[in-house]
Amino acid sequence: MREQYRTAEFVEADLAADPMEQFARWFAQAADSDAIVEPNAMVVSTATPDGRPSSRTVLLKHYDGRGFVFFTNYDSRKGMELETNPHVSLLFPWHPVARQVLVTGTASRVGRDETAAYFRTRPHGSQLGAWASEQSSVIASRAELLARYEDLAARYPEDEQVPVPPHWGGFRVVPGTVEFWQGHENRLHDRLRYVREGGAWRVERLAP
Repeated sequence: MREQYRTAEFVEADLAADPMEQFARWFAQAADSDAIVEPNAMVVSTATPDGRPSSRTVLLKHYDGRGFVFFTNYDSRKGMELETNPHVSLLFPWHPVARQVLVTGTASRVGRDETAAYFRTRPHGSQLGAWASEQSSVIASRAELLARYEDLAARYPEDEQVPVPPHWGGFRVVPGTVEFWQGHENRLHDRLRYVREGGAWRVERLAP
């Protein structure tokens, strides 16, 4: 199986001054594309201290000049791996428009106020789900998970505020590199990567 990409060239002159501004441009274009269902879906890859990797798809919830933010159970596999090894990569696979963005950096927890503010915007059912699921742990059956959820739904009906779980919150990924990949014919893709050097960014082109 092979797809021949037919897109315009992506050159250094097209780049924004910093990677977060460039990401904002591409993210807006991805969001406007009818072909991409969830442009904020990203593959988050973590590793244990001895280098055993794991990956999963997570939703980006916020980005700004400080980095990229997602939320999770801190006791999950990714949460525990990030606590012991903060090095992380994020991949935005926008295949329908022949683009990818690859971020490498370090993750740290966001403040509890920021976590609480986001938690309040989640649907009521998702708030309950954050309590019901001991993410990444082994469970006997789906029925067990649903029973926990139903118990919480009875305890916290729709008109009652659900407390923020102490084991749940956000991570902010501060980028060290951000690569913008544009697919082209004959596998001659454009790969432009921002590399942080002190307080500035250097741009380099990578061979496809």
